[in-house]
Amino acid sequence: MLSRLFLVIALFSAVTVFSVEIDLKNKNLYNETAYITSQCYTKTVDKLGVKHNPCYSCHIKSKIPNYMSDEDVQESYAFPQYATKNRWTNLFKDRSKQVSKITDKNILAYIKQDNYKNKNSEIIISSKLKNIPTKWDFNNNGKWDGYTPDCEFNFDEDGFDRKNNGTLTGWRAFKYRPFLGTFWPTNGSTDDVLIRLPKLFWLDENKRVNLDIYKKNLLIVEDLIKQNKEHKSYVGQAKKQKIALGLYPVGTEFLHSVRYIEPTQSGIKLSVRMKELRYAKKLRWANYHEHQSLSDEEFKENHDFPDRYSVYIGDIESGIYNKRGWVYQGFIEDAKGELRPQSYEETLYCIGCHANIGAISDSTFAYARKFEWGYWDKKGLDGISDKKNEYLNYLKNNNHANEFRTNQEVYNKFFKNNKLDIGEAKKIKNNIAYLLNPSKKRALNLNKAYKVIVEEQSFIYGRDAHIKPLENVYKEVEQDKSTKLTIIEYH
Repeated sequence: MLSRLFLVIALFSAVTVFSVEIDLKNKNLYNETAYITSQCYTKTVDKLGVKHNPCYSCHIKSKIPNYMSDEDVQESYAFPQYATKNRWTNLFKDRSKQVSKITDKNILAYIKQDNYKNKNSEIIISSKLKNIPTKWDFNNNGKWDGYTPDCEFNFDEDGFDRKNNGTLTGWRAFKYRPFLGTFWPTNGSTDDVLIRLPKLFWLDENKRVNLDIYKKNLLIVEDLIKQNKEHKSYVGQAKKQKIALGLYPVGTEFLHSVRYIEPTQSGIKLSVRMKELRYAKKLRWANYHEHQSLSDEEFKENHDFPDRYSVYIGDIESGIYNKRGWVYQGFIEDAKGELRPQSYEETLYCIGCHANIGAISDSTFAYARKFEWGYWDKKGLDGISDKKNEYLNYLKNNNHANEFRTNQEVYNKFFKNNKLDIGEAKKIKNNIAYLLNPSKKRALNLNKAYKVIVEEQSFIYGRDAHIKPLENVYKEVEQDKSTKLTIIEYH
């Protein structure tokens, strides 16, 4: 394990500080099944015999062309033998002492520092990639072969990102209802998601950039992914591109920044500082038949060889391929808080959710949950409705506010005598922020807990923000462990 780390010791005012640097070229894995998330090890029955089912968020009856219907996973830990040991050991660490040393003032100052752009408005990580450090050059060819961040995070009222001279970068921000559980700000982070279609989709029939054409093509894609309406073709120069219900066009890109939680007088907002910058691109077309074949192969593999685990092609420069036409890549904070490329193993953490679960739409989550164009404003999630009662249903089915059942703040607000207070929960209907936004105290504590992981650079052991060791998670699970769980829905 220590062979993966290089520890450099520096002395400041008689205090020993460990500066940890990861060997990013090393593809030897500490956790061969890092694509199985830490949340998958949660206990679904508590000491009182109460059942908790956060699993239904991801593992559901899928919508074609996603043929990975896996609702049965809600009732069993269908792991290969290797994965029955929980290697997300950060879950079981007590970080109380480390967190207590970080003051509110210091954590606020830290999260307000921009680690994406410098004072000259240059993208810091992109400047570094132009003169790639040897330790980041996986194939030793003297250049960076992966995605170079090019979003200015300078959005107009329609959510289009623009350079200083006003020209488009192609990225467009949209607002969406956060996915259930882990992705709620009250459970650890704020975030945003941007989409970009290939330049062909921006051009009219005269090959000129036409914002109306680009808007129409983005709406067509939205219809396809939400499966609201079929379209025979895209418009403008993209009208001959392959098109199908439930699938993105080849060349579609997503950018997803994960950030700290910044408390304000009126609530919370996304911090300036990024925890991570995640990138995805669809590189090739897979039709319905191929999607079905891939799913059939995986079901057969799991049946015939249950102890085999998946292997994904990739590295820190080229990203990791999910077998369904997409590549995923990411950047994460180093020990000093500056963005660096994620290691192969750190990116593998993202692949399980973006490869073969029932909840995804052509390998993605957010676009199917879009409700409005534009970047998050000061209001954030405040005033957004829970139209389909999905957040209320989550509280009822999980009997808690997150997979690990550690969010006592939400639990104490919505549960009385171990039962969901429906009257209180119905307040979510017109304002999901009532559930999703943490208090200032909780926000600061979550920020501090994650900062400790950054200083340790211990992401391969888990990147979930918590202070006390978790009790509702298995350190080791039995392969045949199963629970009869039911789904309750309020309409």
